[in-house]
Amino acid sequence: MKEQELSIETDIIFDHHAKVNIAFASIDHDQFKEAAELLWLTSISNYRNNIYTIGNGASAAIAQHWACDYTKGCKSGGIRPRVISLAANIPLMTAISNDISYEDVYAFQVNAFGQEGDVLVAISSSGNSPNVVAAIKEAKKLKVKTIALTGFSPDNECAKLADISLYVDCDEYEATEDVHQAIMHMIAKYIRQKNG
Repeated sequence: MKEQELSIETDIIFDHHAKVNIAFASIDHDQFKEAAELLWLTSISNYRNNIYTIGNGASAAIAQHWACDYTKGCKSGGIRPRVISLAANIPLMTAISNDISYEDVYAFQVNAFGQEGDVLVAISSSGNSPNVVAAIKEAKKLKVKTIALTGFSPDNECAKLADISLYVDCDEYEATEDVHQAIMHMIAKYIRQKNG
């Protein structure tokens, strides 16, 4: 029994490790650099442009982690990122969901706050979450630049709509979310190192 349990645990570890490695290897380096450069330029802008982050479930947690790490961890010298998670204002989210629809929960906020020069970071493992897709469409109307972190299929709606697509080749939530979280950390390192 003990050997069987060990085997199951070992299989899970190696399977997850393999999926994360494949997902990491699939990141388009040019798209990564473009996303990192855009977020760096937005962070040093004299116009104090905002970076908005969105997602559902674990992706919402990554969106909030993004706002935390960049606002505190990247602030130094001339860098003062203004990162706002649109997944953080629960009363506003529930009001929009109740009075309009959950599909509009992010598009409504992008419309209320977004302006040219801002950036929307849209996180969706499937890339097909209706409220994330709607937010990207709204952002494009306002000339807000969009970065999509997705997985599952390269043909997903967010990847097709966004200005920059950070697609990871993975077919499960756990590994996709792990790599999206890592992308968030890697871009933070890029911003800090770029500032010297």
